Amino acid sequence: MLLQISSIVTYAKNVTVDYIDLDFTLWLTWMLTPLIITFLLPLIIVLLLYLSVLILYIYKLHRHRLRHAYETDFWDGARKTVAAVWDAHGWIWHGYEVSGMENIPDDTPALIVYYHGAIPIDLYYFISKSILFKNRLIHTVADRFLFKIPGWLIISEAMKVIPGTVQICSNILKQNNLLAISPGGVYEAQFGDAYYRLMWKKRLGFAKVALDAKVPVIPIFTQNLREAFCSVSFGRRLWLKLYTITRFPIVPIYGGFPVKLRTHVGKPIPYNGSLTPEQLQIKVAQALEELIEEHQRIPGSIMRALVERVYALPKKKSK
Repeated sequence: MLLQISSIVTYAKNVTVDYIDLDFTLWLTWMLTPLIITFLLPLIIVLLLYLSVLILYIYKLHRHRLRHAYETDFWDGARKTVAAVWDAHGWIWHGYEVSGMENIPDDTPALIVYYHGAIPIDLYYFISKSILFKNRLIHTVADRFLFKIPGWLIISEAMKVIPGTVQICSNILKQNNLLAISPGGVYEAQFGDAYYRLMWKKRLGFAKVALDAKVPVIPIFTQNLREAFCSVSFGRRLWLKLYTITRFPIVPIYGGFPVKLRTHVGKPIPYNGSLTPEQLQIKVAQALEELIEEHQRIPGSIMRALVERVYALPKKKSK
């Protein structure tokens, strides 16, 4: 028996040496590893989302046993558990920080307007910070396609994610809540680039919501967001045409790089009933562009963002 096993091992060794160039194989593996890792890292976010789904489902099944621990909202404990997971991920992988968190009100409503990255990973981290350190849940407006993804419904139920109309969003704010909207949405996520230009087109919905609810607007921007996850830039015309037809985000995304992420919360723009939606849109866009200009080096660089993970570079930006 041992002799047979020895013969098999010897034969396998001879085949390997004779027919496979080990040096070439090792070189090919070394060369392709960065490419493989680059496209696999986004799966970490998917896995984390489904870990959140698992936690929420487990919590929902046992809510009757846990209800006594909470006064009115049995999701509160689950939210904080999920928020703790995301906060830990943000701290470990991106050294995530928030600057200007004091601009988020403690007990009054506000509309938060943010720049949309290829994956809004920063929003997940920011919401987690708000839940853990401000004890406030930020309701979120998301594209309708998300609600067709398996597992998403329970996340939307627990974390108050909605495909909101103007009236629904306005009612949420009138109930003294925080609400986050990205006017650029999926379009900005897919076709934005390292120059961080706002891609809002003529969308005025968020401005109509703020004026109807009579709430301040708070712009937020996350430094190096486009360097954490990137959309494939080649074949842009084809992707744009397919998106126009399907309204589905099909542009490939790569990344998951451990770059420094820091969310900057701007000063609230007070409610002004004399402004039109068009005027308010311009005012908010200018405030967000000022945050980008102040805190983001243009064009963004993955290597520079990785350096910023361990060393704070001067704020001066290249022209």
